[in-house]
Amino acid sequence: MTGETAAPVARGTHLSPKLFEALSRFITAELGIKMPPSKRTMLQSRLQKRLRQLRLDSFEAYHAYVFSKEGREQELHHLLDVVTTNKTDFFREPRHFEVLTATALPDLLARSGAGVRRPLKLWSAGCSTGAEAYTLTMVLSEYAERVPGFSFQILATDICTRVLERGRQAIYEEREAAPIPLALKKKYLLRSKDRQHPRVRIMPPLRRRVAFQRLNLMDPDYNRPREMDIIFCRNVIIYFDRPTQEAVLSRLCRCLKPGGFLFMGHSETLNGFQLPLRQIATTVYRLDGGL
Repeated sequence: MTGETAAPVARGTHLSPKLFEALSRFITAELGIKMPPSKRTMLQSRLQKRLRQLRLDSFEAYHAYVFSKEGREQELHHLLDVVTTNKTDFFREPRHFEVLTATALPDLLARSGAGVRRPLKLWSAGCSTGAEAYTLTMVLSEYAERVPGFSFQILATDICTRVLERGRQAIYEEREAAPIPLALKKKYLLRSKDRQHPRVRIMPPLRRRVAFQRLNLMDPDYNRPREMDIIFCRNVIIYFDRPTQEAVLSRLCRCLKPGGFLFMGHSETLNGFQLPLRQIATTVYRLDGGL
């Protein structure tokens, strides 16, 4: 023995199984996101940055903060960013927009006059930074040019306040706008003059069509009974366990008008769920009870 002692290991470098379990239960209860033990190393790695930014020296201190009143108000959206990937693209899964204009919109117009006798109401749930919502404004604006008197409103919601603010600003890196067809870029995007940092911004008429709001899909009531004609909820429920998926989808159905349409992500399935939905195309469903 030399009498020397080893240098202390920083407490913040290790997320114990006990703390992970507590955070996992919290994340699932608050956000509906499943966090199996295999995610512990990932969560530990990603939370290190939050510890540094909050100037906390341990995961124990972070755990105490998250469970405090201030932490629930200030930190929850950061925790959401850590455990999910805010993946979004313009014109993602383009087949859906073909189904929207060729099937859903004509059907709703014929059945209930949606879009002409009253504005069509569409909800982008889990909208992230708004690429989906603005894609929809372009698609619906093009449709409106072919259908006299057609009008629409878009609600875009997410739990994360940071991505909602990006959506309201509607400023994107030029590379993010790459999937937008050239004709629509010229028609609906403004380009920055700074070619060192090329960015684009959605034009004001389209920005005014979208209302961004914070909403947690785990809330028991979305306060929108039978209001929506169409809901896009794509690549969102994949983060939830099956009971939570069914509960969220049931609440979404209660927000759809009879005969309304639900668009899901390509990797999501409704198999085994007891829902009043009928599939009309790949991952596109109509609520039973149409006019």
